[in-house]
Amino acid sequence: MGSTSVSPITAVVGDEELLVDRAVAEVVAAARADDPDVDVHDLVPGQVTAGKLVEVTSPSLFGERRVVVLRSAQDLTKDLAAEVTGYLKAPADDVIMVLVHAGGAKGKALLETAVKAGAQRINCPKPTKANERLQFVKGEFSRAGRQITADAAQALLDAVGNDLRELAAACTQLVADTEGRVDAAAVARYHSGKAEASGFTVADRAVEGRLPEALEQLRWSLAVGTAPVLINSALAGAVRGLAVAAQPPRGMSEAELAKRAKVPPWKLKTLRQQARGWSPQGVARAMEVIAETDALIKGAGRDPAYALERAVIEIASARGRR
Repeated sequence: MGSTSVSPITAVVGDEELLVDRAVAEVVAAARADDPDVDVHDLVPGQVTAGKLVEVTSPSLFGERRVVVLRSAQDLTKDLAAEVTGYLKAPADDVIMVLVHAGGAKGKALLETAVKAGAQRINCPKPTKANERLQFVKGEFSRAGRQITADAAQALLDAVGNDLRELAAACTQLVADTEGRVDAAAVARYHSGKAEASGFTVADRAVEGRLPEALEQLRWSLAVGTAPVLINSALAGAVRGLAVAAQPPRGMSEAELAKRAKVPPWKLKTLRQQARGWSPQGVARAMEVIAETDALIKGAGRDPAYALERAVIEIASARGRR
């Protein structure tokens, strides 16, 4: 490609589709920035034949520049993988090859050949840890030249879930609909559809001892119609998780511990952090509060909202109790 700033070979490695698509799009955009008339061939294994491969990678008589994207390279047949391997050893000057590989053992030799040939490697792993998903959300706002507070990023995760495409869309919408730094209140205004998720946010803030934020989330949850029983259920789950994380049985595996706490394994780290500052007496008091509140919101009391507010205050206060 001579003057182009794009690597002649790029290996996009990973199984997170959104990140993979973005990486490919960025390579194509960079190529078009160098040459607006660049021709793009985006191929999946079912579209690739030996003849097609020769057609799109052979040197052009007229100097047209091309980007050739080979998706799911790990699924290429043995013969086609050999053809691509041969090309990688002597790439054409006017072709940018983008090899998309899932990153597993399948087709690993082809990926290794690309790397040895000097390919620029872009890793696109699926975020599996809570902190990685939080960093993704923060990164989305940074890309847009905006900021989001830590508690707002967590609230967005709680409301939207872990699918990166949905998270990216939610971030884009918040950027478009708000100004300045995005806080938890803004997330609450625009993501009231996940009622049960907001109960988890209330519970997390309560067991962390963050009373003002817990009360703010509680009032918002009730205002948008979250059933009191769902909020108390979330509080119960958070306290139950604390009890397990604070005094884990000896010899119990991480998987068994997560099962007992009724949380996914990745959330054990969060539970352990939340359990700091909690004594057995404090956990016991929080459990009493949950039981009392359950009765109050199911008929023993007149005002479920008041009962929940009292519960949040009592639980947050029980943290650090000796």
